Amino acid sequence: MNNEVVYLNGRFVAPDQASVSVFDRGFLFADSVYEVIPYYRGIGFRLQQHLDRLVHSLRAIRIQANEDWAAILDELVQRNGGGSLSVYLQVSRGSAGYRTHTYDDRMQPTVFACTSPIRDIYGEGADQVQGYHVIVTADLRWHRCDIKSTGLLPNILVLQQAREAGADEALLVRDGLLSEGTSSNLFLVRQGVLYTPKRSSEILGGTTRELILELAAEAGIPYQEVDLRPEELATADEVWISSSTRGVIPVLSIDGEPVADGRKGPLWQKMFALFTCFQHRLMTGEA
Repeated sequence: MNNEVVYLNGRFVAPDQASVSVFDRGFLFADSVYEVIPYYRGIGFRLQQHLDRLVHSLRAIRIQANEDWAAILDELVQRNGGGSLSVYLQVSRGSAGYRTHTYDDRMQPTVFACTSPIRDIYGEGADQVQGYHVIVTADLRWHRCDIKSTGLLPNILVLQQAREAGADEALLVRDGLLSEGTSSNLFLVRQGVLYTPKRSSEILGGTTRELILELAAEAGIPYQEVDLRPEELATADEVWISSSTRGVIPVLSIDGEPVADGRKGPLWQKMFALFTCFQHRLMTGEA
């Protein structure tokens, strides 16, 4: 881990000097939201989009927290050496000093952030990206998946189910439709067209998902946001998942069956190259 310094409520301190009340509502009720933001060479990757989503989550659960988020996170990254780091930012409603389901709008939120090292996947190149093996299972989560809540027990249980089956991730199904992974968005490719589930309260509006669609539009790759059924996975030419810290990842098998020929597909190779160019522009100030 790379937590020489963490941030807690206005202070940059060593982890063993950071403490939160046992009555904090984030601890008692998961009454909190979070973001995970990759930094490469000390620069936040899609930082503003992450912060916009944080504001959406805060407003959705009515937490009043107005901080200079970018300044806090940038300083935290620099204090931890810069480079390639993942920043975890959590904001809870705070503590009432006792356990109660009701809350007061005047409560002071708890703001916490820490870092951990990540790989520079775009710098390493496509050959170093390991394809994923996934399973398909029921989506047990609540219906406000657009809120990035810390209440992740369903995600944890399903991911553990995937790991016990020898897989890396699980694709989730609700009411007969594919939604997303436990911590990733989903894409299918058929005959050169990119398909992804419609954005709704049932899925998280992934910042990397949005970037994939932006890059596809710029490159002339046709895409559609549609309802997708689990049986469509069997006829896909390619399947991808995406997340902030892992980028865009090819899925090689689903429930033990290979996707197409079981190798990284040509459109994924093209999208990864587009990501690499975007990161280069970001690092050089051109993006």
